Amino acid sequence: MTKTFMMKLSKLQPSQLYISSEKLAEVMKTFDSANPEIIEPIPIKQLGNELIFVDGHTRAFAAFLHNFSEVPVYWEDEELDWDAYEICVAWCKKERIHTIADLKNKVVSQKDYEILWYRRCEEMQQNLAKRQQKEGNMTNHKNFDCTEQL
Repeated sequence: MTKTFMMKLSKLQPSQLYISSEKLAEVMKTFDSANPEIIEPIPIKQLGNELIFVDGHTRAFAAFLHNFSEVPVYWEDEELDWDAYEICVAWCKKERIHTIADLKNKVVSQKDYEILWYRRCEEMQQNLAKRQQKEGNMTNHKNFDCTEQL
């Protein structure tokens, strides 16, 4: 069983540039603003000197909207495509997204989310696969999923 613990939202670097308004509406329907511990734990990973969200940006953003300062998290132990996550974190930093609160002006319709985020990720993954193939590093790209779960 995965050990969960509480982590301050302000200590976690997003790896996603947008929040889907439709996903957010779904999360908000089931959100219990009185009890942050019942939020489904969010996977995190240390990447360099930072702790990053691996998934669960929508849940974390809902928690932020409900004025929670922390959420339940767990250490992601799957081997994921960390090159892709490094790129996504760099995109976030370039857009001045350093905490989940910085996504407050990045909530977009599902249609725009698919255009702005999915397409960007797909292009990045294709370019990364080409680069890694050239370098002889065959990372499994199936483990990077920009279609974040709620």
